[in-house]
Amino acid sequence: MSQDNYTEVKNLLSFVIPCYRSENTIESVYQEIRQVVAERPDYSYEIIAVNDCSPDGVLSVLRHLASEDSSFRVVSLSRNFGKHSAIMAGLSFVRGELVVCLDDDLQCPVPELWRMVDAVRNENFDCATAAYHKKQEVFWKRIGSRFNSAMVSLLINPPDGVQVENFFVAKRFVCDEILRYRNPYPYVTGLLMQATHRICMIPMEQRARGDEKNTGFTLKKSLSLFLNGMTSFSVKPLRLASFLGIMFAFLGFLYSIIIIVRKLVNPSVPLGYSSMMAVSLLSSGIIMLILGMIGEYLGRIYISLNNSPQYVIRETLNISE
Repeated sequence: MSQDNYTEVKNLLSFVIPCYRSENTIESVYQEIRQVVAERPDYSYEIIAVNDCSPDGVLSVLRHLASEDSSFRVVSLSRNFGKHSAIMAGLSFVRGELVVCLDDDLQCPVPELWRMVDAVRNENFDCATAAYHKKQEVFWKRIGSRFNSAMVSLLINPPDGVQVENFFVAKRFVCDEILRYRNPYPYVTGLLMQATHRICMIPMEQRARGDEKNTGFTLKKSLSLFLNGMTSFSVKPLRLASFLGIMFAFLGFLYSIIIIVRKLVNPSVPLGYSSMMAVSLLSSGIIMLILGMIGEYLGRIYISLNNSPQYVIRETLNISE
């Protein structure tokens, strides 16, 4: 279903929640959203919960909530496509003037919602995102987040100091622009920053997860997210590969001249086996790195040309075709 099939509903907040293995927390998130929205009677809500083929009882909980509340809409995917594809699926069904993205693990402080909504409505921002003082993450995930943020700053050129977190509010036109991306490797942070640079950060405290899991991201998923961000929005890695190739070719040429000069000046100087092996191994490693980087781009181009889907929807609840 296309975003264009819906007209914008003023003062309707559309919540998009990708759901992963958190059957014990999604109902708490739902109740919290209802309580917070009730603080301002002039606003209404809809919740688009995207079940990314969770292996536990998430879908049964979503079905129960959908049966109790017609504003609770469910999109169930046929397999696990990843968080960013799940967000894209949810965005395809939003109808509200403002769109709110958050996780289902209770880490996002929903009571802070109105600070972000007011910033977008009254301060001429297109998007407002949480700025967590301290992230409630395991050590390796914090390192990965910092590395990913550095990658975003280098390749996507965001506004100074801006980092989009898992809890943000965006205007409808921003989501419309994000949905123009049809390829199978969506990276919502990059797509959002391509759409607008009018992004503000609202300081708040990230809460601890509401379940027993340390993180919803595995190392494999974090690496996949990094590759999506690195290769989907910039050719700078390829330019870096070209620069490395030129630099090492130049250094190899200089080293060859030095060896020749030393041999001419002192014929007794033996040619060093260790130095030759070191140069060969280093050069081979750089070549393999560059070929791997080019191969990653070519592989993604091939998959995109085959029209591989971002997601496949198995069923929906409370959503009119």
